[in-house]
Amino acid sequence: MTNNLFYRSAELLEQVLTGNQPADQQLYKYFREQRSLGMRERGFIAETVYGCLRRKRLVEHVLDNPEPSAPDRVAAYLVAEQGWSLRALLDAGYTGDAKVLVVRLRETDKNTLPEAVRADLPDWLYERLATQLGIQETLKLAEALNRPAPVDLRVNTLKVKRAEAAARLLEQGYASTPTPFSPLGLRRSDRVPLFKTQAFQEGLIEIQDEGSQLLGILLEPMRREMVVDFCAGAGGKTLLIGALMANTGTLYAFDTSAKRLENIKPRIKRAGLDTVRAVVIDNERDRRVQNLYGKVDRVLVDAPCTGLGTLRRNPDIKWRTFDLVHVTSLQSRILASAAKLLKPGGRLVYATCSPLREENEDIIEQFLADHPAFTLLPPAAILARRNIPLEYDSNEKTLRLYTHLHTTDTFFAAIMQRAL
Repeated sequence: MTNNLFYRSAELLEQVLTGNQPADQQLYKYFREQRSLGMRERGFIAETVYGCLRRKRLVEHVLDNPEPSAPDRVAAYLVAEQGWSLRALLDAGYTGDAKVLVVRLRETDKNTLPEAVRADLPDWLYERLATQLGIQETLKLAEALNRPAPVDLRVNTLKVKRAEAAARLLEQGYASTPTPFSPLGLRRSDRVPLFKTQAFQEGLIEIQDEGSQLLGILLEPMRREMVVDFCAGAGGKTLLIGALMANTGTLYAFDTSAKRLENIKPRIKRAGLDTVRAVVIDNERDRRVQNLYGKVDRVLVDAPCTGLGTLRRNPDIKWRTFDLVHVTSLQSRILASAAKLLKPGGRLVYATCSPLREENEDIIEQFLADHPAFTLLPPAAILARRNIPLEYDSNEKTLRLYTHLHTTDTFFAAIMQRAL
């Protein structure tokens, strides 16, 4: 490996660690500016940077330095996780004390490290998860979250069946397998971009984690209903819901970001949907929200959250500082406002991509205490009805998807119904 790639990785890592933007945005900007880099070079740099973010705490602990240089971080990651030798580091142009670094890393027994270091999590997050799940289960979850995610695709059933979409991808040299739970999903272990494939450009597939697909299916939207995706974001679940409704009825996509909703429009067109109304709102109490009070059949609240269940794709998140009081207060306000949209008998799904109880069960328990007209619907019956082979205790009132158990991002979902 040339020192060019080694030090480009260190350069980009330094930008991510000292910058204010999410890592994926900074990588996108960096690669736009470095157009001479080929696909394999970009792949090496991106995986090295993400790997350093995943194993940030382990490296700092082994090097006994809370702020090692970016080249030291890259070198330590390549030795610890990619098996690089002393010679490989020297050939790559590493100018640090390569011998000491390699010896330290190879003499470290990970099983003797403090649990939070083994998990590569900040103390506050490790302690919360260990309290919820226990030490061993937390370590298993953390290890799964510290590995790169596969590429999950959702088949657009408005245009094609899953088997046909898989065949179309294979024709272009992109093999895939059906996802184990979602009847709409395909999975690839190779992270080669698919945006230029005919299947993507024709709207036959979208990139979407299998767990996210299951959340949309739990809503069970019906034809000709009025449905609201309250926090539409990038629009992945909006597109899924529109397809499940067979492009009938009315589907509102609410979000406070005009830019995000503008970016949904070409995706809507590519998917062949014409029932989606993208509406920019100022907040959860916006007049355009109030105009729909009591008129909607189903509402999905994919609430703004810490996003800690997506660490496979966004490892930088775990090193951020969160104001959980602010986050959970916003979640509660959004859920309460979204509930007002529903007709009697309507369904409300609250979901997050977070493992934290504060963002999930605590929110739902307080909501149900304040809104006695709503009751929880056990997910097991819905999963069975939709032929989703996910074994789930019929006594469980909410859904939990864990990365180490289900190979999805870590999700929470509560399905609720308003009384008639």
